[in-house]
Amino acid sequence: MANLSLSARDINVLEKIKDPESDPTTGVSIDASLPSDPHIRDDSTYLRVSQREKEIVFSMQQLELQLAGVRPKSNEDPADNYREALSSLDDLIKDHPNYASARNNRAQALRRLYGDSILVSERPPNSQALLQEVGDAERKQAAVTLLTDLDQSVALLSPRPYSSISQQAARTLSMAHTQRAAIYHTTSKLLASATLSVDSSRREAGWKRLEFEEAASRDFAMGGRYGNDIAKGLAVSTNPTAKLCGQIVREAMRKEYGDIFTG
Repeated sequence: MANLSLSARDINVLEKIKDPESDPTTGVSIDASLPSDPHIRDDSTYLRVSQREKEIVFSMQQLELQLAGVRPKSNEDPADNYREALSSLDDLIKDHPNYASARNNRAQALRRLYGDSILVSERPPNSQALLQEVGDAERKQAAVTLLTDLDQSVALLSPRPYSSISQQAARTLSMAHTQRAAIYHTTSKLLASATLSVDSSRREAGWKRLEFEEAASRDFAMGGRYGNDIAKGLAVSTNPTAKLCGQIVREAMRKEYGDIFTG
């Protein structure tokens, strides 16, 4: 059997197929000495803000345990409890608008209330969403807040090229990219049978199904780059262009190298 020898360029091409956002010249550099949040550099302020956030997140976690049957359920409507947590996050973000983690968590709370099908009308039943019957005006406004929060989280935490980032910032950045990817991916699947319904102020209002698929793949890839392995694995499977290119390259390499190439 002949030996298969690939050049560095060949390897980079194959990596690009696996990860459409891959760049062999760049990587994520974690620096433990950096502040957890680049916009709150004072330790005492960060501890106070993060503790306030943790209490809100803990309340949502307790709700999830009740919904899962792990803890006794209360007589209150879980959606109302989530709205209370959402209101607390609103207040926190008003006080600290550049605190990306709170924006990421508010986006997560909105996803739990409205579901990942928030960008389409005539939505099918979604067990993920606590609110099943929602008016279009409310849904659209919630979608604007959700997507703006994720955009802001990414913008606030994305490091400049060749710059380092803290572990906490990388974790939040990974979550923000992955959350946005999940919404885009769900939207792309639903557009075959549902109608896109997004406020005209958002760039997504003019997107087609392919644009949602490609945006989802890019965000999954970035989520993977910042630490989410599941998101990285989803990057290619959700990108039609990458899948097509991968099929073409694999077929060309089989013809070039024969049966010894099975990748």
